Amino acid sequence: MIRLVRTLACIVLVAAGSGVGRASAAGLAGAPAPFDKGGIPVALVTLISDGDFFQAYQAGAQRQARALGIDLRVLQGRGDAAAERDAVQQAITLGVKGIIIDHGMPESLRDVAQAAVAAGIKVVSFDVDLANPRIPQIQHDDRALARAVLDQALRDAGDRFVAGYVYVAGFAPLDRRNAVWQEVKRAHPGIREAARWGTATSPVATAVADQSQAVFRAHPDITVVFAPWDEFARGVALAADEAGLDARIRIYSADISTADIQAMRAPNSPWVATAASDASVLGAVSVRADAMLLAGEDPGHDITVPPTLVTRGLLDRLSIDTVEQLEQRLPSFGHSDAARAPWMGTGE
Repeated sequence: MIRLVRTLACIVLVAAGSGVGRASAAGLAGAPAPFDKGGIPVALVTLISDGDFFQAYQAGAQRQARALGIDLRVLQGRGDAAAERDAVQQAITLGVKGIIIDHGMPESLRDVAQAAVAAGIKVVSFDVDLANPRIPQIQHDDRALARAVLDQALRDAGDRFVAGYVYVAGFAPLDRRNAVWQEVKRAHPGIREAARWGTATSPVATAVADQSQAVFRAHPDITVVFAPWDEFARGVALAADEAGLDARIRIYSADISTADIQAMRAPNSPWVATAASDASVLGAVSVRADAMLLAGEDPGHDITVPPTLVTRGLLDRLSIDTVEQLEQRLPSFGHSDAARAPWMGTGE
């Protein structure tokens, strides 16, 4: 999601093992131009890179870029919306052929994204709605994600419970998940939302933990917390543990990482379920969508990767301790054919 830190963040180029993020390979045999020669410059412009999800997203993007012969340059906004906007402008100046925009504030990005399109650059976005018919959108299926984990909450707790809800408005993934939460409450009037809280200020988990402690003191009747971002869920879990509420509260979240899995499997953890798409797969899909545009092909405008419901029971039953093990033991989680052309091959 989004970390809103309005700092004097500088835009930097990041690479694996060097100061410039470049993943390149030889041309692909039988591929359309420009992939028959390789070395195609593409910029990945990201609002933030901190946290397991974003690191896995970028790692997946870099692996897919190398496989396609893309020279991937990662430009970081360091959590600052204005700096991310500058990064898009810098990418245009660098003369890249494609731009992938990872998260961000639509109002600060729409005009510069359109400027890139007008300059002939192929642009795709991940988890930010730029409201541009020429810019494909890649996303989790956020509605399916929220529905899956909330259905699990209903199975566990029934349809009459007191809920806490962690939410920050204005970010596309959270807003889509919020829409489902509102639908669930309307369909099940026995659910009472006693408190709503949340922040996107870094460090998110620590800030949410502080808020959650106050909420739990004020609303001791809360038994279910919907925290539709894993950073939110970490904070709630920390607060529940400190308050000795592990046995009383169940936490339902979105997204997953190795750290999340370990927290869910910890003894007496209140974090019982999450729904997620593999972040590295989402990174790969983003690169493939841009590659299809560069090859003159149509990846579609709305590209979604279906989520997987992951419960603590499933993790225990399959002895899963890491995301890599989750990918291996649930193959549907670690693979997607979204935005894949035949000439790209089958590997992520």
